Amino acid sequence: MVAWLLHSYGRRMNSDYIAVDLGATSGRVAIGRFDGVAISLEIVHRFTHEVIVDGAVRRWDWTHIYSEVVKGIAAAKAKCDPISISFDSWAVDYGLIDSSGRLLEPVVSYRDSRTDLTYLPTIEAVGRKAIYEATGIQFLPFNTLYQLIAESDTANYRDARCFLLLPDLMNFLFTGVYSTEITNASTTQLLNPNSRSWDENLILHSGLRRNIFTQLHEPGTAIGPVVGHGELDGIQVVACASHDTASAIAGTPLVDSGGQAYISSGTWSLVGIENSAPITNSKALEANLTNELGAYGTVRLLKNVAGMWLMEECRRDWAAQGLSLSIPQLLELAEGTNFSTTIDPNDVRFIAPGGMPERIRQWCVEHLLDPPTSPGEFTLCILKSLAAAYKSTLDTIMELSGKRLESIQIIGGGSQIRLLNQLTADICGVPVHAGPVEATLYGNIAVQVIAAGLLPNLTAAREAIAANVAGETFFPSKH
Repeated sequence: MVAWLLHSYGRRMNSDYIAVDLGATSGRVAIGRFDGVAISLEIVHRFTHEVIVDGAVRRWDWTHIYSEVVKGIAAAKAKCDPISISFDSWAVDYGLIDSSGRLLEPVVSYRDSRTDLTYLPTIEAVGRKAIYEATGIQFLPFNTLYQLIAESDTANYRDARCFLLLPDLMNFLFTGVYSTEITNASTTQLLNPNSRSWDENLILHSGLRRNIFTQLHEPGTAIGPVVGHGELDGIQVVACASHDTASAIAGTPLVDSGGQAYISSGTWSLVGIENSAPITNSKALEANLTNELGAYGTVRLLKNVAGMWLMEECRRDWAAQGLSLSIPQLLELAEGTNFSTTIDPNDVRFIAPGGMPERIRQWCVEHLLDPPTSPGEFTLCILKSLAAAYKSTLDTIMELSGKRLESIQIIGGGSQIRLLNQLTADICGVPVHAGPVEATLYGNIAVQVIAAGLLPNLTAAREAIAANVAGETFFPSKH
């Protein structure tokens, strides 16, 4: 492979790219470098952000997010000569843009309760089977479909020229181009994964305005040069697989084996396999699986499972009570306890912020189980519950896909939690490979390198990532 690369792509072997990754609690800006053999990363800017409460509405502090992105890109530009830049973010949330190009309101968070009144009525009116057969997307109350319907009687919705998902909103703010990247569009529950286009019938029957849906583009598409940003002007913006999980899976060094699953572990855990086609039959509907589009024609058959959100919310609650504990401290406490109760981490009561320890305790009481009483017990309860949820989800996915689970690749921040990795190996009964932690950034850069013509395909890009990433393998314990 190395010799082939040097022969075929020798015209510019050392190249730099900028990747912007927005997570639901933090953001990073990184420089990606490709030397002809390996893709490497240098993170030049990190920032945190939180949901803010505006009256009764939970919103993202978009002004802060945007200013930190500009700051990060400027820091990266000062250290490299980038071929391109690309943005990825969490899914489903969007901004409304009017005819003058103005963002009509600060971006509403998917953790807002506005879909409480639209989620079930929409499913009843349009039909659960019809929605799933059209989109293949897991039913979640915060999907863009239900957010748009919740906003459909507002003046901002009526005045909107279009809605743009967050990476596309960034593209627009930097280039002035209106367009929607397809991997993120697939999360809206408004796109048909077979035709890779907006589902016209679903848009019609849900009562949404067709003219607010922009044209779609695939990963690797050149969006346009940055304009109106001073020294940043002229940098080419290229679309990556802009849903952060799509980028993460593109950046995962998966082997060519149908039995390898992945878990993108962070605020949420995205548990699934890479597939060649969507599965939207009645069994997949019953299991509430999702068929999100991936880079270069792939389909991510997966399910959203609760993630480190539960632990972070517990930490927040304890800190408010004067007990500040780091993740390493909690893991040390967990390893020193023996607690067997597990919960259903996907219960809807655990989605909203605030009071997480009490919610967990109440769930246990309602189910006649011993509730955790100490931070160590809460931590072990959460981690065991996540591992059990992973197994249940993967059992279903493998049955429906006709594949046999052989190993699991855990990526993202959660891949650093060795106790969770070992619990997952023990409970799922297969080896667990950890890393890369920065899979999303690697995937973002990989698509840019392919778009620049320096790598031929995703397989080659994953090999270039693996050349620079050392991981750890956890084997099931023998009892």
